[in-house]
Amino acid sequence: MNSGLSLDERQYLLALARKSIHNHLEGLPLPEIEETSLTENLAAFGASFVTLTISGHLRGCIGSLEAYQSLVEDVREHAVAAAFEDYRFSPVTRDEFSTIEIEISRLTQPVPLDYSSPDDLPGLLRPGVDGVILKDGYRRATFLPQVWEQLPSPDDFLTHLCAKMGAPSDLWRKKLLQVSLYQVEEFHE
Repeated sequence: MNSGLSLDERQYLLALARKSIHNHLEGLPLPEIEETSLTENLAAFGASFVTLTISGHLRGCIGSLEAYQSLVEDVREHAVAAAFEDYRFSPVTRDEFSTIEIEISRLTQPVPLDYSSPDDLPGLLRPGVDGVILKDGYRRATFLPQVWEQLPSPDDFLTHLCAKMGAPSDLWRKKLLQVSLYQVEEFHE
């Protein structure tokens, strides 16, 4: 991540996310992005998650862990995916649109965490700071750092993350998993 986003850049991304969801609801094309008017931060490759809530309750969350396109394209794509493609929820409706709150998380590059014993893992995590990716074979799952608000204990955090991955919830206690950490720059409407 180059540098923190300015207030104008954050507002641009939030407006782009909202307009992208609106256009999809109305059957319109995604909003145009004027590449020549983008700041360096917005045009640079960036990984993001877009989280939708209604009255503080999760309504959708989709993103990417690795940067593969410009930050603006990433946010635009994941806003629509969070609203209409999160398998945990039905697609957002027109009636819900005005009540949705949008949060965007811009991710740093994930860094592998080396550890030698499952007992060591909880002590290596920084609650409220680190996003965590667990991988075991073909299974992979992540929790953004914001999830620490609901699961402040590293043991509980890892247990729920294993379950999200589709693995036994105590797998992290029984074997070494591939673990990567990242941080986010989070902002919302």
